[in-house]
Amino acid sequence: MSYQTIRKPNQGVDWMLIILYITLMLIGWMAVFAATYDDTQPSIFDLDKSYGRQFLWILGSLLLGGAILLTDSKFYTTFAYGLYVLVLLMLAAVFVIGTAKHGDKNWIAIGSFQLQPSEFAKFATNLALAKFLSGLTINMKDLKTRFIALGLFGLPALLVLLQGDAGSTLVFLAFFLVLFRFGLPGSYLLLGVYVIALSVLSLVFDKLYIVTALILISVLLIYLGRRSRTQVFIVVAAFLFSIGYVFTTGYVFDKVLEKHQQDRVKVLLGQKVDVKDADYNVRQSKIAIGSGGLWGKGFLKGTLTKYNFVPEQSTDFIFCTIGEEYGFWGSTLLLLLYLTLMLRILFIANRQRSRFSTVYAYGVAAIIFFHVLINVGMTIGLMPVIGIPLPFISYGGSSLWSFTILLFILIKLDGDRLAILR
Repeated sequence: MSYQTIRKPNQGVDWMLIILYITLMLIGWMAVFAATYDDTQPSIFDLDKSYGRQFLWILGSLLLGGAILLTDSKFYTTFAYGLYVLVLLMLAAVFVIGTAKHGDKNWIAIGSFQLQPSEFAKFATNLALAKFLSGLTINMKDLKTRFIALGLFGLPALLVLLQGDAGSTLVFLAFFLVLFRFGLPGSYLLLGVYVIALSVLSLVFDKLYIVTALILISVLLIYLGRRSRTQVFIVVAAFLFSIGYVFTTGYVFDKVLEKHQQDRVKVLLGQKVDVKDADYNVRQSKIAIGSGGLWGKGFLKGTLTKYNFVPEQSTDFIFCTIGEEYGFWGSTLLLLLYLTLMLRILFIANRQRSRFSTVYAYGVAAIIFFHVLINVGMTIGLMPVIGIPLPFISYGGSSLWSFTILLFILIKLDGDRLAILR
């Protein structure tokens, strides 16, 4: 048996994905223009402005996407681990040659261009995870398999966290959804919910109260399961883990997170902070979105957008630009476009012939979902302000190019599913 692959780059291409991709980029370009334009120089192609540079990123993305379609899909399956290791080395290099931007040292300067390795780590990790889970002997019931799978995205997540990029670190949790789809037991989901709850409680309440509560609960559970040594052992192990985690959370919060990140988390949890207007970004963002009303104020007519009331409005808070200028219906339409994109990706995932392509497709959907969820939740005050771009919309070359690579690899893999078996 052999596979004869269709070589023409335009055959097998899912044009619906391409159209959605281009539509979102154009919406983003107009939003970046609205958030940063100057009345004295309103040309949308002005390369001295963010929107002019974004136009160049878009052109570069289209060329990059075309190059991916011209590349044999076997390249991504063959060199999945190699690309993963390369990105890990880039993440490690940030600690040595990295430059700071917006308070976080997670960029590498290449001439006048600045590259953010954490953005590219997502697609590389997705490739590596797809490669691993597509192995013939892989079984998610095996404990070793689970630990390796968790380690594949846990390692880059740890490196990104140590760089102070809490937003990108959270996105790596998206890979849990992929593992659940391919057999990870639901008990891990319960463990995740428990860890999140314990994290919040340890930040809100005094640790003495939490430890006391854990002791009382553990004693009760040991009493109820005293006839089973296994149950007693599990309760004791869970108690020791919980105690250690409570104090670890405090250390990470105080020593790893930056001061402005700590303040943002405290604001979200309703705690008082000693910094005036620590929730300024979120308040202004919600005012901007609310002022758009049902239909919005119109293109370039957003007053809060025009007068720069919301910081980082072309990047992390670009959703409020759309909310103010296009209102509820415009924001809803954008979210429906994302929903359509993700549903289309899931449809593509379920029609793949190879397990590698299926796993990779689910990873793409999960990453985009987490980005949209966190970014939009951040702008409306449901998530802490941790700095994460809105896919294909936010200003920035690293973000746009990484999402382009992520999506177009899927398009190429999907196109090659039509290889003729003979």
